[in-house]
Amino acid sequence: MAQYACLIYQAEEPWAAGGPDVEAARAGFWKFRGDHLDILSAGEGLEPTSTATSLRRDSTGAMTVTDGPFVETKEALGGFYVLEAEDMAAAIELAKEIPAIFGGVEIRPVLVFS
Repeated sequence: MAQYACLIYQAEEPWAAGGPDVEAARAGFWKFRGDHLDILSAGEGLEPTSTATSLRRDSTGAMTVTDGPFVETKEALGGFYVLEAEDMAAAIELAKEIPAIFGGVEIRPVLVFS
């Protein structure tokens, strides 16, 4: 079985506002986790991008530390799952169950170092 990272990108504003859609999404994430414990090797939600700190090398090789996310986008990385699946097609079918109602999911194979 291969491992796939499912990166969950969503707009942060609806989460901050709360309400029934947020509660339904939250319940959906718990359901996804409960339904797939046997194939999940990791999964966490992340704090909002306002809590992020980014590191970037400048032209001299020195690290610059800045407050905020690495890239400003409409949708932010809000969490992830690492799951096991036969192939990308199977990972896609599983990821369709992730309730990313305010955005979408990026699926990437986990790199295997030999």
